Amino acid sequence: MVLSTPVLSQDLQTARALLDTLTSKAMWGRGYTKNGMSKAADFISTSFKAYGLTPMDGETFKQPFSYPANTFPGKMNLRINGKTLVPGKDFIVMPESKGQEGQGKLFQKDSVTFINPEKRIILVLKDKLTWSVAPEQADYTGIEVLKTAISDQPETIELSIENQFNPEFQAANICGMVKGTSKPDSILVLSAHYDHLGGMGSDVYFPGANDNASGISFLMTLAQHYARHPQPYSIAFICFAGEENGLAGSKYFVEHPLLDLGKIKFLTNVDMVGTGETGITVVNASIHSKEFALLQQLNDKNKYLVKINPRGKAANSDHYFFTEKGVPAFFIYTQGGISAYHDVNDLAKTLPFTEYKDLFSLFLDFYKELMK
Repeated sequence: MVLSTPVLSQDLQTARALLDTLTSKAMWGRGYTKNGMSKAADFISTSFKAYGLTPMDGETFKQPFSYPANTFPGKMNLRINGKTLVPGKDFIVMPESKGQEGQGKLFQKDSVTFINPEKRIILVLKDKLTWSVAPEQADYTGIEVLKTAISDQPETIELSIENQFNPEFQAANICGMVKGTSKPDSILVLSAHYDHLGGMGSDVYFPGANDNASGISFLMTLAQHYARHPQPYSIAFICFAGEENGLAGSKYFVEHPLLDLGKIKFLTNVDMVGTGETGITVVNASIHSKEFALLQQLNDKNKYLVKINPRGKAANSDHYFFTEKGVPAFFIYTQGGISAYHDVNDLAKTLPFTEYKDLFSLFLDFYKELMK
């Protein structure tokens, strides 16, 4: 089947609309406060049903599980040398931090580190703020401050920070399938994580446009396409929760698989695919040299992407636990373009989707060849 440009244009519009929804304030960073991750899970599940996908276990699209997470649902106030700093923009709290209220003096430990030993406060000056999520709570409060946010060396601190450690945060992987027309027991998988960092305090959330609303938009658009055009093989779609918290969702899936891992002919995991000016990188390229050569051949033939960069094995995304179980898998991410990462600037409106159409076409070609 040959796809025409108008079809791809429609798919790009669909992906943009999905991106806007996934990064919206209502989803609150698809994380740990204000039911952000739960709302995203509901949205993806409802969409899968509307597309005509079948639940992987035959009953529900959700595979529930839980894991520990340190969260920041409330107060997030900081003053340095009497100056009020803006959360997300001027400072972030270290994700493992305990909450506390108080004030005190800061003592210099090194050129960028300042401490208050009595209250167990650590402040580090940074060139860029990069947040994450932690599966534990520490016995200190850590703050990272953007160097340009203050003009003088930090000497006094006032803070009011609220944390809530959740030992069993409830999450769910979202799993759907399009049954194969002639070889349904042969399965190709597309996966991506839908969780992001959520919110830091009651007023600031991290949209996570490139990471990884881009990958989920890509996956959902392909799910819609394959639901309209069933293939000889079954095509499975897995949206993982908990990737930002140590690949929790993919680890759980591999330990509690909803399909026979031995029937997976190939898995492609996508994360941060919203750019592509300088090409894509393929993790596990050296492990699966035959499939990588096929991908290169298809790209060279159709001039989709400027470059495909091979990379070896890496435990850097949700493909990893499948690889460890012997499932052949690639992890693909785009390169170039925006530099926003794990910060409040990873926005839908600034995500270029530069090579979305080309990556979409390459993926369709690749999976078509794998089914021969």
